[in-house]
Amino acid sequence: MAQIAGSLRSSAEKSWIDVLDKIWLTPVSPATPEEFLAFAYLQPFAEFSSDAAGLPREGYAGSICPFCSRKPALGVLRQQGDAGRRNLVCGFCLAEWEFRRIVCPGCGEENHAKLPVYTAEEWPHVRVECCDSCQTYIKSIDLTKNGLAEPFIDELASIPLNLWAQDRGYSKLAPNLLGM
Repeated sequence: MAQIAGSLRSSAEKSWIDVLDKIWLTPVSPATPEEFLAFAYLQPFAEFSSDAAGLPREGYAGSICPFCSRKPALGVLRQQGDAGRRNLVCGFCLAEWEFRRIVCPGCGEENHAKLPVYTAEEWPHVRVECCDSCQTYIKSIDLTKNGLAEPFIDELASIPLNLWAQDRGYSKLAPNLLGM
């Protein structure tokens, strides 16, 4: 990363501004080391901007982030009454919004038979929510099972579940900060 930062620093100002603009303005995942560095650099500002914008999220039911229009990086199940409510979380600005539980955030599939959920003994509070229609998955952290879980940390700590899902032909809806 230090080499990449050094090469950006020694390059023309326009080249690194172009990389920052691309990451800020286009809801795509970083594809190059330079884009990853720009993503990591801009992420705290995106989080601050999302919080400061104060956008009303009640009633929003979309599958992309209401602030930056990116796909969600993970889901979070929170206690609500006798069941759990699913929220989606943007991997860039960390905005969180409520989303229907039995719906694929990738394609909108609603047939529960096409939406298998997998867990592993090592991480009983981490769910791999798959969609057989669009062949994507998203991991959700179930805070109803472990209220002390840290969603982004547990999502990263359960990388073997990503490999398991990818071995079965699923692609992650949106990669996390590490590109997985």
